[in-house]
Amino acid sequence: MTAPAVDWRLIREEARPGPMQMALDEVAAETAAAGGPATLRTYRWEPGCLTLGRHQDPETVDWAFCEREGIDVTRRQTGGGGIYHDGFGDVAYSVAVPAETVPGELLDCYHLLCEPILDAFGRLGVDADYVDEPMPELYHPACYLRELHPAHDVVAGGKVGAGDGRDGSRKVAGNAQYRKREAVIQHGSLTFAVDAARHLGVFADPPVTPEAFRERVVGIDEFVDVGRTDAVATVEAALADWASEAPEATLDPNGSWTDAELERAEELVAEKYRDEEWIRTRPGGGGA
Repeated sequence: MTAPAVDWRLIREEARPGPMQMALDEVAAETAAAGGPATLRTYRWEPGCLTLGRHQDPETVDWAFCEREGIDVTRRQTGGGGIYHDGFGDVAYSVAVPAETVPGELLDCYHLLCEPILDAFGRLGVDADYVDEPMPELYHPACYLRELHPAHDVVAGGKVGAGDGRDGSRKVAGNAQYRKREAVIQHGSLTFAVDAARHLGVFADPPVTPEAFRERVVGIDEFVDVGRTDAVATVEAALADWASEAPEATLDPNGSWTDAELERAEELVAEKYRDEEWIRTRPGGGGA
């Protein structure tokens, strides 16, 4: 499959709070649906942020820990469990494109939009791909500790336990997708470095140790000697090259948000992504 032949813009990594990053993903989808450019972007979470899955129970969160540690909490439009993101260990990306230009089947569309992400791992020298066989769930509220499935979970091979000599595959990227106003938005996180204790600390009494977390999740820094800045640049280059493959596609490699888009994003932050009632209510499941 080739990238959609549309007008693309690449918005290079920007550091913003999590609620604003989620709002900008939604705005990018609205822009693509309205006939504006499709968006490729990388972004950084500052401060650290826990994103809850669309239907996640807020009672699974250790709210006191998040408040004490200065960690934002917001809710994603995509499903799955909670994910802790920080400004160093997480490299985030998103793709927003008109729905009519991508496959209608969810998995086909997912695999198409993941192509540049797998390419980025290859460029970095990390042997990453979809997991070969299902791996059992360790803790349902945490997205990275749910069952790993060959259709969509990206893992990398390596030592499972430091110094124990065992080989295995661990999750190195999480990706998810939703559709809004005739547009598809796919966003995800490439794990650059793992802070297992902090990942687990955002949850209320998880029955998983930091050691067990590290046996399931791995960072790019454990495979290759590369700085985070170079890793981000590699992801951006892979996204740009992928989008440029279609002969009729155009790409602005130094794209930016319009003032109207930023204003719209601020509205969404106030109405939704930083609204306590919206964050602490389980959609379809009553209040917290």
